[in-house]
Amino acid sequence: MRKAEIARKTNETDITIAIDLDGSGRHDIETGIGFLDHMLDQLSRHSLIDMTIRAKGDLHIDFHHTAEDVGIALGQAIRQALGDKRGIARYSSADLPMDGTLCRVAVDVSGRPFLVWRVGFTADKVGEMDTELFREWFQAFAMNAGITLHAECLYGDNNHHVAESLFKALARALKGAFAVDPRLGDAIPSTKGVL
Repeated sequence: MRKAEIARKTNETDITIAIDLDGSGRHDIETGIGFLDHMLDQLSRHSLIDMTIRAKGDLHIDFHHTAEDVGIALGQAIRQALGDKRGIARYSSADLPMDGTLCRVAVDVSGRPFLVWRVGFTADKVGEMDTELFREWFQAFAMNAGITLHAECLYGDNNHHVAESLFKALARALKGAFAVDPRLGDAIPSTKGVL
């Protein structure tokens, strides 16, 4: 049962998350940031991870704390649900075309968090969300999930499509990396014997 529930409360945000890595992509997400909800819906749907996310934050200041803290809490939930990572594929990548945009995400569920971000936006906002917050979300997610994550936009000039392609590519990469390979049995996919 690869499930987890996380509650994170600070002076800036109050977040609860429940996930099931072996779900069907069901999602019920309310962060108060419409475009982030849309991206997380895509992440759930295309990774097949069931997600329930509730976030209340200091949106009267800006969206930064809420976006970052949702990334932190979701990363923590992923790490908890993966347990000791026995039997998982561990590595995966996805190229995701969306009209004239192509983004790539590669992951290693290594326990060694790292983010490589080669993404540029040509506008300051998508909807009401600052485009600089996408990097903040990916950084918070990778660090707390304990994964190495490389994200790159090869080309694309529609900022909505760039963001959406990134989240969908992440979803597909996570789906592949979290997949249980029956040939591995309960082996941990590392010569070290631990991840």
